[in-house]
Amino acid sequence: MLIRLVRMTFTEENVPAFLEIFKASRDKIAAFPGCRSVELLQDYHLPHVYSTYSHWDSDEALNHYRKSEFFGSVWKPTKALFSEPAQAFSFKLAMV
Repeated sequence: MLIRLVRMTFTEENVPAFLEIFKASRDKIAAFPGCRSVELLQDYHLPHVYSTYSHWDSDEALNHYRKSEFFGSVWKPTKALFSEPAQAFSFKLAMV
């Protein structure tokens, strides 16, 4: 399983527009083949900073989503709202 965290910083006035985009697309993202879950997190101290936290079956499943027409239709308008570039991280559970 792949855990994906994408940190996005918005200007305060763009937060409502981002939240509308996320609300409209969350269920479609979660229903995408290979996606197990998707959550939206808000930074505790910086209310204009959000992160998506998602679980994917594999790197291939995530890449299939990222190459989809649907992703482009969500990412392009979201990216236009950023006040700085997004940061994306991929994780797996550590076996200790």
